[in-house]
Amino acid sequence: MRTPNTHANGSLVDLLDRLVDRGVVLTGDLMISVADVELISLQLNVLLASVERLHVEPRPILAGSSKRRSR
Repeated sequence: MRTPNTHANGSLVDLLDRLVDRGVVLTGDLMISVADVELISLQLNVLLASVERLHVEPRPILAGSSKRRSR
């Protein structure tokens, strides 16, 4: 018989693994103010992803595929 804590921990680990594998972007705004005077304003962007997901293989450059603009 499986205990509820084991099932919940397994589900949480699976969820975190799936999120890190696919990648997640978290955004938010934080403002600290006193007496309607804004003291600090932060805009937060957080990227959570695995290294394998972020690593991009360089593409070979083909001689005929480059388009150059003449100036």
